[in-house]
Amino acid sequence: MPNLRMDKNPMPVQDPEVRIHNVDEVATGYTAEMAIDEAKRCLSCKHKPCVAGCPVNIHIPEFIARVAEGDFEGAYEIISLTSSLPAICGRVCPQESQCEARCVRGIKGEPVSIGRLERFVADYMREKGETPAVKAEPNGHKVAVVGAGPAGLTAAGDLAKLGYEVTVFEALHTPGGVLMYGIPEFRLPKAIVAHEIDKLKDLGVEFVTNFVVGRSSTIDEMMDDGYEAVFVGSGAGLPNFMNLPGEALNGVYSANEFLTRYNLMKAYDENSSTPIQHPTKTVVVGGGNVAMDAARCARRLGSEVHVVYRRSLEELPARKEEVEHAMEEGIIFDLLNNPVAVLGDENGHIKAVECIKMELGEPDESGRRRPVPVEGSNFIIDADCMIMAIGTSPNPLIRQTTPGLDVNRRGCLIVDENEMTTKDGVYAGGDAVTGAATVISAMGAGKKAAAAMHEYLSSKE
Repeated sequence: MPNLRMDKNPMPVQDPEVRIHNVDEVATGYTAEMAIDEAKRCLSCKHKPCVAGCPVNIHIPEFIARVAEGDFEGAYEIISLTSSLPAICGRVCPQESQCEARCVRGIKGEPVSIGRLERFVADYMREKGETPAVKAEPNGHKVAVVGAGPAGLTAAGDLAKLGYEVTVFEALHTPGGVLMYGIPEFRLPKAIVAHEIDKLKDLGVEFVTNFVVGRSSTIDEMMDDGYEAVFVGSGAGLPNFMNLPGEALNGVYSANEFLTRYNLMKAYDENSSTPIQHPTKTVVVGGGNVAMDAARCARRLGSEVHVVYRRSLEELPARKEEVEHAMEEGIIFDLLNNPVAVLGDENGHIKAVECIKMELGEPDESGRRRPVPVEGSNFIIDADCMIMAIGTSPNPLIRQTTPGLDVNRRGCLIVDENEMTTKDGVYAGGDAVTGAATVISAMGAGKKAAAAMHEYLSSKE
């Protein structure tokens, strides 16, 4: 019989006063008993609306049914049919706006906690010890993947399973992309990312790091070297700024730089060779998940943190869970405010941020009410650190060095319905196409592109 309890099993978490002094994972995960109890809340709907909400179309009712039976290995086999990174997706995907948003149980109560169950199953198998993947029989074709983030990793895994010789070229010194440099350890432990990458290596995927496509080699040169098709999953790593007076002062960071130092280079560790400021009062500008990550990292460096966002709490784009965790950790939300200038001291270092109050007017093209400045409402927030987390754009290097590769006005690669760019044999997906988006949407694009690349190369035989 289904468990008709209206609310989810709560996720166990570290106490806020403890976790702001460490980088250990905040959410500690379901026990087996909790997972089985939560799985029994699923009604196993015949029309499976949750699957339609998943960008990689995981067979959700089927894997949850296995969890309810205590067959965690069987559940993992079902998830693995369509998802290459379940331990990651179970942690960082916005399930509340995707699969769980379609869950029938959510009509009169809380939806089934699909993401937490996915995480539990993946963690169970990792701790148990998975059987190494078996390499597929080679099909004689060679393909390249540019970027080892979620889109590239997914495309590489799917292509390797089809027998392709796959090489992934990554600009940084370690694979993982935003999973390694952007998302903090306390949300996504790096050992989990490394484990997922090792699984791809078991499939025969080769990784070449410290390789900047467009400098180390161009896409045309790679194709001349025998790569029959290329997938570009280079992400959107170019930070946006507001061009405020004083924005070039010392102590003003892009979220990309701050998070890369903190996460990838482990600058929070006193033994790290990468320096990072230990501020006393930080202003983070923005309201998305990246802003929450930056704010919570600064908090763990001992800083008082203010999040300045120009809309209200209802419009805040970050995941509800991340906002709640940030609030629990003592982060101050200065909502309906916007910075207008950065003030510096005699040494060229930030000392304060000048802001203006905002009010919500008529809806803009996004459907959200447009924030309008309130004249004469300027005020000062003292700060010795400012982190700009207002979005990112694709790096222009690849399109500048690849004739025939067209982009839109935002600098994003243009693709057709099969993720093929305007250059024959070159596919793209993830943030390089959409601009900054979610891990799971990037994975969905990587999966779709891999299928299209397979069809493209098969038709040439």
